[in-house]
Amino acid sequence: MNFNSLFRKKNISDLQDITQNSQLNKVLSVKDLTFFGIAAIIGAGIFSTIGRASYEGGPAISLLFILVAVACIFTALCYAQFASMIPVSGSAYTYAYVSLGEIFAWTIGWALILEYAVSNIVIAISWSGYFISMLQGFGIHWPDWLSIDYWNAHRAFIESQTHPLTVSANDLKLSQIYQSAPEISGIKIIFNLPAGLITLLVTALAYVGIKESTRISNILVWIKLTVIIGIIFIGVFYIKPENWSPFLPNGLGGVMGGVAAVFFSFIGFDSISTTAEEAKNPQKDLPRAMLYCIIICTVLYAGIALVLTGMVNYKELRVDDPLAYVFGKIGMNFIAGIISVSAVIAMTGAILVYQIGQPRIWMTMSRDGLLWKPFGKIHKKYHTPGFATIIAGFFVGIPAMFLDMQIVVDLTSVGTFFAFILVCSGVLYLDHKKLSKQAKFKLPYINGKILILLFFCIGFTLFLTQTDFHKILKEKPLLSIFWIVWLGLSIASLKYKFSLIPILGILFNLYLMTELEWSNWGMFIIWLFLGLSIYFLYGRKNSKLSRLIQTAKK
Repeated sequence: MNFNSLFRKKNISDLQDITQNSQLNKVLSVKDLTFFGIAAIIGAGIFSTIGRASYEGGPAISLLFILVAVACIFTALCYAQFASMIPVSGSAYTYAYVSLGEIFAWTIGWALILEYAVSNIVIAISWSGYFISMLQGFGIHWPDWLSIDYWNAHRAFIESQTHPLTVSANDLKLSQIYQSAPEISGIKIIFNLPAGLITLLVTALAYVGIKESTRISNILVWIKLTVIIGIIFIGVFYIKPENWSPFLPNGLGGVMGGVAAVFFSFIGFDSISTTAEEAKNPQKDLPRAMLYCIIICTVLYAGIALVLTGMVNYKELRVDDPLAYVFGKIGMNFIAGIISVSAVIAMTGAILVYQIGQPRIWMTMSRDGLLWKPFGKIHKKYHTPGFATIIAGFFVGIPAMFLDMQIVVDLTSVGTFFAFILVCSGVLYLDHKKLSKQAKFKLPYINGKILILLFFCIGFTLFLTQTDFHKILKEKPLLSIFWIVWLGLSIASLKYKFSLIPILGILFNLYLMTELEWSNWGMFIIWLFLGLSIYFLYGRKNSKLSRLIQTAKK
C-alpha cells in the first residue's frame, strides 16, 4: 500500500469550480445563515442539558459557557477563513481535504456524521419530553409506554427487583411503566414514539427544499429568541443573591464536570458551513454568520445560567426541564407552560438544521467517491440531496426512539472536539505553506513564536504549584497529552512562527477533550475504527481524486 496516497489533497481552484456548477439553490442571506446557526445552537442545551450542568458546577457554570464560547470563537475564526477560501458544502471534511489530506478528511467526515446524528438524537429525545409536558398542560395524557426508551425502563425494572429498598422514585416509576406496558410474544412494547415522529416530520421538510426549510427555521428562531429574552427579563426580578453563594460550590472540578453538557449546547455553529453552496455570497457571509451566532448565543446562555442559579439553589436543577421547573416552583405556571411550548418550537428548529446539514456532508463525501454514489444524487425537483436526507432521517429517528439521552450526550463531544482541532491544524498548515492568500477573510496574524512558549511556561508552572497535581494527573491521564502537545507546539512555533489564534483553538479544544470521561473516548475510538474500515474497504479505491491522479500520470 502506498501510504502517500492517504494524504493526497484537493486543489482549492477545483473546489471553487464545483461551487459555480452546483445544482443546489443559492438562496441564503447572511441573516438566514446566522439564524441557521442560532437554530442549531439554541435547542436542547438551553432547555435541558443546562440544568444538569448547573447542578454539577453551581452558579459558576456561567463562566464555563464563556470558556467554551472562547474555544468555539477561536475555532469559528479558523472555519471562517476556510469558508472564505472554499465555499463548498462539506464543512470541516472539505477543509481537511485541501489542507491535511484524504485520510484526515475521511476521519473528520466520519466524526461529523457521529456529531450531527447523535446531536439530533439527543434533541429529538428532549423534544419528546417537552412535547409530552405540553400535552399534559392541555389535559392530554400521552401513553407512558410510548414516551420512554426500552433500555432505561428495563434497567429500572431490574434495579427495582434486585434493590427494592434503595431504588429511586424515578426508577420506580420507570419500572411500573415497564411492567404495565403491552407485549407481543413476551417482548415489552416500549419506545419513544414522539422522538421518531418529529424526526420524520422534519426530514420530510428538509427533503422538499432549502428555501422552505429556511423560512420555517427563521420563524422558529424569532419565537425562541423572544421567549428566551423574556425569560431572562422576568427571571431577574426573582433572583435571590444568596443562591449565588457559594459561586463555586464544587470547585473547578465541578464546573469542568459539565463540559460535555455545555459544549453540547454550542455544537451547531459549524453546520452553517454545510450550506455553503446554497449561500448567495458564501465567502463573505459565512464568516460573519458564524461569529454573529456564537456571540448572540453566548450572551443568552450565560444570562440563562445566572438567572436559573439565582432563582433556585443549584442543587435543585438536576432535571430535564430546568426552565419550566424554576418558574413552576415560584408559582408562575403560565410562564412554565409558555416555556414548554417554546422548547418544542426551539428544538424543532434545531432538529431541522442538523437534518439539513448531515445529508450535505454525506453528499460531498459521495461526490468525492468516498461514499456510495446515491448519497450524492440531487433531487431534480427539490434540488436537495434526496437519498441522503431520507437515510439521515432513519439514522436519527430509529435510535431516538430506543436510546437513553445521557449515553448519547456523552458520545457527542469527542468527535466534535476532534474535528475542531483538525480544522485549526489545517489553517496552520495552509498559512505555513502560504496557500491562504486568496482567503477573503483572513485570520489576524499574531506571531506566536514567543507567546506560545511563554504561556506554556506560565500555565505549566501554575499547574505544578498545585499540591495535588499528581492526583489530578492520575485521575485525568489525558491531561499529560495536553501538556506534551502544548510543549510541542511551543517548540514548533519558535521555528515556524505559527499564528497564535489557531494554536489557541487547538489548545482550548484539546484541554476540553481531556475533561471527558474514558467511556466517551472508548465509544469514539470504536466509531473511528468502524469508519476507517469502510474507508479502506470502499472509499480509498473508489476515491475520485485517486482516479484523477492516476489518469494524469498516464
